[in-house]
Amino acid sequence: MRAFNYKTLPAELMDPEIFNMISQIHEYKGRQELYIEAAPDVLTSLLEIAKIQSTGASNRIEGIYTSEARLAELIKEKAEPKNRSEREIVGYREVLTTIHESYEYITPRSNTILQLHRDLYSYSESSVGGSWKNADNQITEEDASGKKKVRFRPVSSFETPDHMKRLCNEFISAVEAGKYDPLLLIPIFILDFLCVHPFNDGNGRMSRLLTLLLLYRAGYIAGKYVSVEMSIEKTKETYYEVLQESSFGWHEEKNTYLPFVRYYLGIILKTYREFQDRVDYLRYRNLSKPERVKAVFEKKLGKITKKEIMELCPDISVITIERALSELLNEGYLEKIGAGRGTAYIKKDIHSQP
Repeated sequence: MRAFNYKTLPAELMDPEIFNMISQIHEYKGRQELYIEAAPDVLTSLLEIAKIQSTGASNRIEGIYTSEARLAELIKEKAEPKNRSEREIVGYREVLTTIHESYEYITPRSNTILQLHRDLYSYSESSVGGSWKNADNQITEEDASGKKKVRFRPVSSFETPDHMKRLCNEFISAVEAGKYDPLLLIPIFILDFLCVHPFNDGNGRMSRLLTLLLLYRAGYIAGKYVSVEMSIEKTKETYYEVLQESSFGWHEEKNTYLPFVRYYLGIILKTYREFQDRVDYLRYRNLSKPERVKAVFEKKLGKITKKEIMELCPDISVITIERALSELLNEGYLEKIGAGRGTAYIKKDIHSQP
């Protein structure tokens, strides 16, 4: 039976690269309140965008899709779910909202995780919500020929309740002891949770929701404004690689947490960097809206899409952004590249440099 000893971290995690990332995240966290107080109205827009992106990305990782238009309508509660995928998307929205609004009051105990899982399936016809798995499961992968092979065998269904109780209790005890930085403890907990794989379905989505819950409780709340799940989706091949690398030998307690911890800290650091970038654009708020669109290109190198401008300037309407882009094209300041969904814009002087 796997032991969960969070009171003594593996020596491998005492790594200069790990401590450098933690130090950088601490610096961003120190400026976090200044960002949040800077312009609450714009941050509200960032929160709404991140909520849509987080819900969409976390579900897409698991093969659950809907159109971007429907996704936005569902998250804003302007539409009712029409099919199984949309019901699962709405369930994720509900749990994400609960975490955003009440994380301070949600202690990550096993019964709490069961309740969150129940809510994840609150719109679903499935009966799996809110119950530990009732049959042994396995994690498989498919090779190029389409042949499946077992990559990892999680904890048995019989042992799952006890493992989850001990896992949660050990994590809470370690956090309360204050000996180790929560930034180290959180990814270890998430890896152990994924290795237990306690549910028949929804383990991946629950792991990402728990990531946000634990980060928020530790005071790292940038994930409310910049989607952590989207960063994981964009690097999901790496995510699965480090998950496999860190889970090898887990049952024998011979696994290495380092690859997974390093990856997770990288995701958190990226989230904070993007959060700062988006808040930095707030200093352009005294400019006219077309001038603010132009300022995006002055600050950022390379090609930029209309969607990226909307994310950086959430209080500017799509029509205003499109009008500003058209004017900048006519002035010869910008050049349009690509077509359709691949359309982007780039400053002419940058594009013409050898």
